[in-house]
Amino acid sequence: MYAEGVADMAGRIRDEDIALVRERTSIGDVISETVTLKSAGGGNLKGLCPFHDEKSPSFNVSPARNVWYCFGCGAGGDAIKFLMDAEHLSFVESVERLADRAGIQLRYVENDNTTPRARPQQGQKQRLIAAHAAAVDFYRAQLTTAGARPAREFLARRGFDRAAAERYGCGFAPDAWDLLTKHLRQQGFTHQELVTAGLSRESRSGTLIDRFRRRLMWPIRDITGDVIGFGARKLFDDDDGPKYLNTPETPIYKKSHVLYGIDQAKREIAKQGKVVVVEGYTDVMACHLADVPTAVATCGTAFGADHIAVLRRLLLDTDAVAGEIIFTFDGDAAGQKAALRAFEDDQRFVGRTFIAVSPDNMDPCDLRLAKGDLAVRDLVARREPLVDFALRHVINRYDLDTVDGRVEAMRRAAPLVAKLKDREKRPEYVRKLAGDLGMEIEPVQRAVLAAASAPPGKDAAPAPRSARPEPAVDSPQSMVEREALKLALQEPVLAGPMFDAIEASEYRHPVHVAVRAAVSAAGGAAAATGGAVWIESVRDACEDLAARALVGELAVEPLRIDGEPDPRYVSITIARLQWGSVTARIKDLKSRIQRINPVNNKDEYFAAFGELLSLEQHARALREQAAGGL
Repeated sequence: MYAEGVADMAGRIRDEDIALVRERTSIGDVISETVTLKSAGGGNLKGLCPFHDEKSPSFNVSPARNVWYCFGCGAGGDAIKFLMDAEHLSFVESVERLADRAGIQLRYVENDNTTPRARPQQGQKQRLIAAHAAAVDFYRAQLTTAGARPAREFLARRGFDRAAAERYGCGFAPDAWDLLTKHLRQQGFTHQELVTAGLSRESRSGTLIDRFRRRLMWPIRDITGDVIGFGARKLFDDDDGPKYLNTPETPIYKKSHVLYGIDQAKREIAKQGKVVVVEGYTDVMACHLADVPTAVATCGTAFGADHIAVLRRLLLDTDAVAGEIIFTFDGDAAGQKAALRAFEDDQRFVGRTFIAVSPDNMDPCDLRLAKGDLAVRDLVARREPLVDFALRHVINRYDLDTVDGRVEAMRRAAPLVAKLKDREKRPEYVRKLAGDLGMEIEPVQRAVLAAASAPPGKDAAPAPRSARPEPAVDSPQSMVEREALKLALQEPVLAGPMFDAIEASEYRHPVHVAVRAAVSAAGGAAAATGGAVWIESVRDACEDLAARALVGELAVEPLRIDGEPDPRYVSITIARLQWGSVTARIKDLKSRIQRINPVNNKDEYFAAFGELLSLEQHARALREQAAGGL
């Protein structure tokens, strides 16, 4: 196919011009924009192949002969062929790209005719890139207008001056329906080209309008520096769109492959053997301006396998050259979830993965604003291994003062240790995990070995009683559970019938579950008369030391009510207790319904849907019952 393309295009681009492009093109410079190359001896270079996944470099480049070849997948060719394969360009587009780079004016001729003719129409990719380049100029000019004042103020509030805005090409999409569209049409771009590029869209009436309006704009560039899309930030409260709106999938914009800032960061990533993955455009800007030039961010999607492939080639991520991948996530629940997803992808890297979380749970941009550039550099410098963070996150979900809590924490943490790609580190992490859990090494070691030998996708140990993490001690759910138990211990005659009607399954904290079970084992609150004998009988029924200690605390801790408790207060407390459990079940059931195919599993779908309606009705009744609470 390549030879046919050369023969066909040679009839339209003069042969001597193609030869001149090859002669003046440094293949090493072209390929190094995508792949980090190291010396292979004899004047040759090597790196990780961009066309297949590999751990050891088999991609070789010979600058002396201006050719490349991969011993792993068998692909090879010259600089023209590399651009065709790596950038998905046609032969003509590749020659034109290299000619522009070398400053060569190409001449075109008709087939079987030596008469030069006008430059042919550009290929689709080049046309779409040209449209985006024109859009960048348009948006940047709009940023200086009166209507763009909110955009300029936003940048200033985030710590970015005019020079920073210009460096990253920031712009503004004006408050107009088709101003950009008309501007680009006047420059010769067609209706279909603008729709395909994602710059314009068709309205309900069929007319062409701008995709972005009244938003702060960031141009998104590929690794070579070409603009392939935009990120748009909402500025006005009456804008009912999402906070960030990105270019849709197009022939040149694939969000799973794109990393914002990669064009500016690629050389430092290759030089330092390090990359910092942040969460947003302003975080990339803040890091770069704070002298952390290796920062990049995903664009509207989670960090995934395709992003990893891009970074591995830049890092030369091999057994011989292990780079560093540092993730920065917010300290909130969403950030922790993202960090654990990143740990799942850890196996795809040969290098070491780290996480950097600000003590104040601030992202790099906020941190730079609050504490300056040095704080951002310190954040990256204080990174910790991602596996340490993941283990701590899992362990913190369980009450390690109980046997059940320690065992469940071990079961959940063991697979993380088993996944460590560096087998030599596993024994050390087994010892660390045992110490953190307060357990002997032997059971932890057995759990890790079982997890390592389990089939992919299968748990090595039984799942815990509840898939939901127990609430924190000071969470609303834990506090209402504690109040219900206090009523059963201090006021069993008043609370007994209503308290006993609620099963232990409604409690989520393991220690509270143990105390509730002890109340039942002691005969139930309704049969008790109260006093020290009742408290002692519940304490004796506890099988857990932590539960025994908690009974003593709850027996003397004041109730959360002024005055004496009455049946209404008991009813409100029990309703709140049930409401927390019911809403959690509703959430789980909605997630399950989303996974059911209603066509193939009609009965299961309607049964689950009926259960959901019943639970939601029950939740409404509980909410009304609890409405007169504290």
